[in-house]
Order: sequence, then C-alpha cells, then structure tokens
Amino acid sequence: MSENLLPKALVDKAREVVEANRAAGKRIAVAESCTGGLVSAAITEIAGSSDVFEAGYVTYSNAAKIADLHVSQEVVETFGAVSIATAWAMARGALQASEADTAVAITGIAGPGGGSPSKPVGTVVFARADRGKDPSEIHADQKFFDEPGRAGVRLQAALCALDLLMP
Repeated sequence: MSENLLPKALVDKAREVVEANRAAGKRIAVAESCTGGLVSAAITEIAGSSDVFEAGYVTYSNAAKIADLHVSQEVVETFGAVSIATAWAMARGALQASEADTAVAITGIAGPGGGSPSKPVGTVVFARADRGKDPSEIHADQKFFDEPGRAGVRLQAALCALDLLMP
C-alpha cells in the first residue's frame, strides 16, 4: 500500500496549504458538499495538519446545509444548492461555527446525473470567507470542470478548494 490514500497531486497541494498556513499562523476550515470530505481528507493526510486544520463540515444535503451551517432555506430555494449565494453562506457558516481564520466552501454537481442545461454536470461553486473581513465582500466563483466522470470533477474541485485555502 502506498504512503497516502489519495492521489499524489491532491496530497502535495494539501501539504502546501498546511505548510503555508502554519507559517502564516492561520487556522482553516472547509464546508464540503460535492467533494464529500475529500478536501478535509487531503488536509488530514498531512502529518501535523492539526496545527492549522480547525474543522471540516460535510453538508451533502440541503437539510444539512441549513441545519449545520445555518444556510438560509430561502437562499437554497431561491438560488439552488449549487449557487454563489449558497456557497458563500456555507463558507460564512463554517467560519462562524469554528475558530478558523479562513473557511472555504464547495458545492457542485459531480455527476453523472443531477445536471441541467443551466447547471450541467461539472459545475462547481466555491466561496472563501475570512474572519475579520467585511462580510458584504463576497469572494466566490463558479467553475466548470469538463472531466471524464465523477472522480475527475471531484478531484479538480478539491484541488481548486485547496488553492483557495492558501493564505
């Protein structure tokens, strides 16, 4: 068995995140939906990640997003689970639920089903919230990953989320 359970590219990126946040004295949290804990798992593959990793929230269902991260039901119903509004609320919720300095949220459609013409499979939305920053300044983005299969979408989403966790 290899040293790590996850792909090397993911573990290498997680190592960069842990080392950079350790050097900056920052703690991080993650709110995941379509990645199902993959970002949190990548971070915790790194020995000493407890120096920087505060919490990981896997809120796969809309009900969990609402109950655990206090995403407004109105936001989910109006904009959908895969939206900048929902991702931003997830990131803010993870920040408020933890002692982290930075929280990143991921929500998307990994496939093979679940897509629509306006939100096809491969659509993923990210948001980053930073403690002490003006909450009206929304830091979010929607990306489309044209990957062959669910695993490819989830891997690309996890790598992107890790990039957002750099201080």
